[in-house]
Amino acid sequence: MIIPIRCWSCGKPIAQLWEEYNQRLEKQGEENRKKILDELGLTRYCCRAIFLGHVDLIDTSSRFKKF
Repeated sequence: MIIPIRCWSCGKPIAQLWEEYNQRLEKQGEENRKKILDELGLTRYCCRAIFLGHVDLIDTSSRFKKF
């Protein structure tokens, strides 16, 4: 739902890079994901997997009320 603060495998802080990653992705397009991740300093496979596999579901889940 929300990007984790640290990578699950190596423990590197990655949450601060999420907004910049999304902004660059919208500007440059889907084809440049590798270049964007390289420029952000995400070189490890575990950190890249979190960014590439993340699905932002916070908007979907926030529509449902908890009773």
